[in-house]
Amino acid sequence: MIYLDNAATTKMKDSVISAMLPYFTETFGNASSTYTSAGQAARRAMNEAREKIASLIGATARELYFTSGGSEADNWAIKGVALKNKDKGNHIITTTVEHHAVLHTCQFLEKQGFEVTYVPVDEFGMVSPEDIKNAITDKTILVSVMFANNEIGTINPIAEIGGICKEKGVYFHTDAVQATGAVEIDVEKMNIDLLSMSAHKFHGPKGVGALYIRKGVKIENLIHGGAQESGRRATTENVAGIIGMAQALSEACENMQEKTKKLVQMRDYIIDTVLREIPYTRLNGHREKRLPNNTSFCFRYIEGESLLLSLDMLGFVVSSGSACTSGSLDPSHVLLGIGLPHEIAHGSLRASLSEFNTKEEIDAFLKALPPIVQRLRDMSPLYEGVEGKE
Repeated sequence: MIYLDNAATTKMKDSVISAMLPYFTETFGNASSTYTSAGQAARRAMNEAREKIASLIGATARELYFTSGGSEADNWAIKGVALKNKDKGNHIITTTVEHHAVLHTCQFLEKQGFEVTYVPVDEFGMVSPEDIKNAITDKTILVSVMFANNEIGTINPIAEIGGICKEKGVYFHTDAVQATGAVEIDVEKMNIDLLSMSAHKFHGPKGVGALYIRKGVKIENLIHGGAQESGRRATTENVAGIIGMAQALSEACENMQEKTKKLVQMRDYIIDTVLREIPYTRLNGHREKRLPNNTSFCFRYIEGESLLLSLDMLGFVVSSGSACTSGSLDPSHVLLGIGLPHEIAHGSLRASLSEFNTKEEIDAFLKALPPIVQRLRDMSPLYEGVEGKE
């Protein structure tokens, strides 16, 4: 198997597993049992992990709250701010190409009487800070813009948007699930008030994530019934998962520039080769301002599902977009959001890399892809007409 679907999830590192193991078998006490030595040991480890993760994004430990993942963090940030600040206003701003954890949450709040503005993006999937600024009213309480798009990899001008929100006195949330561990993040310098992350996107365990909440942000508690997470999210803490998340993020941020350079070289090699060797192909997302590990294409005159299945039969694991919507037959809302018609959006392919991938694997993928695309096009009556005109 050649795994090229790291935007969906990543392989856990052996070092992360090793760091977690003692908290399943030795230091397995309940971290909320503060009056037992077993509980105290677990709590100390959890607090150290919290400090480590917070420091890597420029936050303090008291501003970091653990969740079950990115979708929960997105839900908490948006619903929590909306419910706690509804006396100030009922207007939320987001974009048309957000992850469904954000879009569906906003749609839910619309049913509760909140107003949501969905700001469009350009052909590269990037939102304009000026459009965000123009959308803010005296009723706006929250702006939510993803740090980097999970499907097409485009990185948004987060610091600029954060500055606008700070100037306007509006809370700013960013879904940084794809960006955390891949690019440098500093919540202070970027004026971010709330930030979502998920461990399994940077070689950590599934089922654990975090929400950064800047000190002073008014937000409703997520789960009631206990004192965990400073009383804001009641439930027994996933200590082993939290330890794994801290270990994984620490390793992801270590020598980030060196690892980024390697990934960008492989990413650009894929992009240049595919665009050169396969006609009627479009690169999705911004050419330079994109995640170092993301490639996304649309191949005209074929169905993306057939392409994925053909590649899977040869041992290549790729995707057509977000894993959270892979069961849908509808074209990606992200690709439609950047202006692509349905017939082109249906032919999408995303290949996302990790530091474990090698050039030999990339060469094998690039060798297998063109004949599969050609075979599928040969079966298409639409392509038959195009081919005859060449």
